[in-house]
Amino acid sequence: MPVANAPRKPFATAAESPLPPEAFLQAVDQADLAISITDAKANILFANQAFAEVTGYGTEEIIGKNESVLSNHTTPPETYQELWRELAAQRPWSGKLLNRRKDGELYLAELSISPVVDADGKTTHFLGMHRDVTELHRLERLVRNQKQLIESVVDAAPIAFALLDPAGRIIFSNQEYTKLSADLRIAEPAHALLDSLAPQWREIVASDPAHCTFTSHETRIDRPAGRPRWLSVTSSVIDMQSDCADSYFCAAGQPGLLLVISDISSLREEQERARAAVLQAVLAEEERTAAIRESLSATLFRLEEPMNVMNSAISVLQRRDPLSAGMLSEALNASREHMETLRQVIPQSPQEIVVSLNINEVLRDVLEVSTPRLLSAGVVVDWQPAATVPSILGRPLQLRMLFKALVDNAIEAMNVKGWKRRELSLISAVDGKRIAISVLDSGPGIPEEWRLKAFEPFFTAKNGSGKHIGTGLSRAQQVVADHGGIIDLGDSPSGGCAVIVEFRVDGDPI
Repeated sequence: MPVANAPRKPFATAAESPLPPEAFLQAVDQADLAISITDAKANILFANQAFAEVTGYGTEEIIGKNESVLSNHTTPPETYQELWRELAAQRPWSGKLLNRRKDGELYLAELSISPVVDADGKTTHFLGMHRDVTELHRLERLVRNQKQLIESVVDAAPIAFALLDPAGRIIFSNQEYTKLSADLRIAEPAHALLDSLAPQWREIVASDPAHCTFTSHETRIDRPAGRPRWLSVTSSVIDMQSDCADSYFCAAGQPGLLLVISDISSLREEQERARAAVLQAVLAEEERTAAIRESLSATLFRLEEPMNVMNSAISVLQRRDPLSAGMLSEALNASREHMETLRQVIPQSPQEIVVSLNINEVLRDVLEVSTPRLLSAGVVVDWQPAATVPSILGRPLQLRMLFKALVDNAIEAMNVKGWKRRELSLISAVDGKRIAISVLDSGPGIPEEWRLKAFEPFFTAKNGSGKHIGTGLSRAQQVVADHGGIIDLGDSPSGGCAVIVEFRVDGDPI
């Protein structure tokens, strides 16, 4: 680019140049680019064949005419002002002008005009090169319009879209995805969903994204405040072309993982309401059956004591009064037969198959069923679920009965006359390969010396007696053990009781 007011070296003469002057003229005249040379007032002195083809004017016909003959006079004046300002400063100018061909047809010209300066620093000529970019402009506008149309449709869609590159970065998303992020209070919902549906997705996307595709997989995201969200996610791989220069001759593209996320919360809520009604009836029936089972078991347990005493008495009477001992022995045997008959009619626990389940859904079900009792007792519930939890294998009814028993125990502990602070916290958290559920109450708590006894059969802390008049936590411990977990008692931050239940993500129920 020439420097303003600096003399330029004139063209090489025939003696200095290894090419004859005719070669320069033929090269310019036969170039595919439209080239014209004007004087300092823009009168055309030379035009090549490409110039004639673009403008429609013959080469002899256009010579002597001013470049303004091509103007359609609709180009903004500011453009021409900038053009002449740059040329007056002996600087080249590039831009677009709306021109008119000889037949009146309009075309968009992309021009590059450079001043030609003599040895004295005076502008003597202008070298103009331009090309018809009308079709290119049309295609650019077409692509832009299509892009805007697609973006408008995608943004208006009631479905969230997120496109991830092989590194897992979000390189495209729509408005619905942004709304989802704000609603869930998660920076990248796509990452949270993939963590739930395909825990190894980061390694898979980087190496072989085709193995990270699925269709209409559902997952649930729980929030501390507000209703849970059920989302249906479809993952597919799309081939994206790199925009780097070094990829121009490379046919291979860069794979991207496209997530299509649909909110199916309304549908699932309708299903959940119907299921909750059925579940409430099932749990009520199971509680009734469990109460009968526990009462009969407790009765048989109590009857064992006097029968053991009678058995000892028979041993003593056998030597002193064999006849009385025989009669007593017959009565004892008859009693044992009756007890065995009673034992056989004790309702058995339902046999459940092991399924994959979401522990947050189990806890939600328990809160839903326990809501009337929580309200009547004036208990404030603080529900703090992990946003997403991995699925575990378990028996749904047993787990619901387990956590309902723990919630009922907490309500009973706080539901005493004069007890003002009644708060229940239900927390789920994921720690590595473990899921921990905490049931915390603000009741009087359990003395440390009772914490081991609490898991003994028929232990209860009712009335502070510690007598064996109920099943206590023994059944809860059995259910937790059957699912390969552990249960522990401690103090809650409010001074009440804390029941901590832990399950391994990869643990199988016994």
